[in-house]
Amino acid sequence: MRIVLDAVAKGRAQRALPETTTSFETGRATLVVAETEQRPTVLGLVASGRMKVDTGSVLIDGRADAAAIRRRVALVDAPVVSEPEPNVSVTGVVAEELMFAGRAPTPFAAARWLEDIGLAGIGTLPVGNVEPAARVRLLLELAVLRKGVEGLVLVAPDRHGGQPDAWWRIAREFADRGYAVLVIAGQASRTAVDALELAEVDR
Repeated sequence: MRIVLDAVAKGRAQRALPETTTSFETGRATLVVAETEQRPTVLGLVASGRMKVDTGSVLIDGRADAAAIRRRVALVDAPVVSEPEPNVSVTGVVAEELMFAGRAPTPFAAARWLEDIGLAGIGTLPVGNVEPAARVRLLLELAVLRKGVEGLVLVAPDRHGGQPDAWWRIAREFADRGYAVLVIAGQASRTAVDALELAEVDR
């Protein structure tokens, strides 16, 4: 699967989203820059087929099909739109997603699932108190529980703090597992990720 955003923009004078071009595809993690409070979410909605653009195009495998993008791409942790309520416990969030995935939505099942993904012990924490990298892993793992998900659009993980290399490595892990991953973050994160990848090449 390959999704291409070609010169997409939104809003009067492109205030909601200035012209942006990027793409993401199966087996690869891509980072695209969007800054200010609103623009990362707008770009995430566009990239996941959930918002029409005013100019430009969004294509999946060479065709315009927003419904197919919505079915196949999960929008993860977008402020206001898809982020979990910060005061809800991790167990509560996991149980709800297990229910949507057709699995037992019990506290025991949630605890077992958290153990399976290496996050045992955080179940009683409010989601808003979860360490940044663990939050990214948690929410991406929950997203791929949904049937038919092939792509992930992760919105502004840098807003929670932590080191960009931590959540970027997790994004690449999901790409290695066969997902198309788009991460939307700020310019400072772009600089940090570029430095990380350059250091890896130089090793």
